[in-house]
Amino acid sequence: MTVHVYNCSTDHEFVARTKQFQYNSAQLDMKEEPLMPYGALWSITEFAKLSHISRHQLLHYDEVGLLSPASRGAENKYRYYHSSQMVTVKLIRIFQRLGMTLDEIKQIKDKRTPEVADSFFKNQISKIDSKIDEWASAKKLLHTLHKSIKDVQDVDDKAITIKHLPAEAIILGDLNDFSQDRDEYAALSRFYSNMGNKYPGLDMNYSAWGRFSMERIKNRDWKWPDRYYFHNPEGYDKRPAALYAIGYTRGGYGQSSALYERLLKYIDEQGYEICGDAYEEYPLNEVCIVDENNYLMRVLITVQKKQPDGAKPRLGFSTMPQQRPGRLNRR
Repeated sequence: MTVHVYNCSTDHEFVARTKQFQYNSAQLDMKEEPLMPYGALWSITEFAKLSHISRHQLLHYDEVGLLSPASRGAENKYRYYHSSQMVTVKLIRIFQRLGMTLDEIKQIKDKRTPEVADSFFKNQISKIDSKIDEWASAKKLLHTLHKSIKDVQDVDDKAITIKHLPAEAIILGDLNDFSQDRDEYAALSRFYSNMGNKYPGLDMNYSAWGRFSMERIKNRDWKWPDRYYFHNPEGYDKRPAALYAIGYTRGGYGQSSALYERLLKYIDEQGYEICGDAYEEYPLNEVCIVDENNYLMRVLITVQKKQPDGAKPRLGFSTMPQQRPGRLNRR
């Protein structure tokens, strides 16, 4: 195949030569697209087609100074691209595939050397590694949120049950201090601040729920939790495996008094007694419910069968020593 070099002095000559090249190429009966003749000028539409990018992309590349037309028509001001600019298109495509922005590509495009390229590539590897960590962390959060919704999709929000539950990982906060001012929001703010200081890089987007001691529940003092905790599957603390009285209700944060009263009555009537901590959770909250007064609340109270008079009481879970910290994913 003869390679033609087109040097078009006028727009009319360019159009004529382009049509002639298209006609000759059509006679070759080739399955692949004809090779672009080196030195040819192409309209923006034809260049976009041959380079497999959109006309809009080419206009944007021109606007940001990344790839401008080789020339403009003397009469019609049309954009014409040189065949050699296919190399630049390929370069942009490769760098975009590597996750580089157009600004970054513009910085490296005209000063490429092995040393400069290698420096950019090392930097990009570091960025990708960071993104991988971020997406892995986001995936874990998504699985936790998905499980919270799935576990209560068919729940009767009026029913109370007594059920043994396996241990579940959580990240437990410090003991709340309400001696000066019983302000739940101030305590919750301190919880977030303390957890951020204690575990730099910890994902703070997991749900924060409340734990109440056995004594507090028996005294019907359940407005302010003793401790907050993150419902994080990689936590080193545990909501222990135990027998729980489990009840549900609808309402906003802290609107739990009626549910606790129902639970205490049910526990007594069924021949059980409180022997450990209570956990107040909101599996359906602002993440999936618009009405803040219609969240689904779940309360779990640690129970056991009532002990005969004179029998030695079992150890309540509220007095169990806290586990030693293990390794925690801090992202």
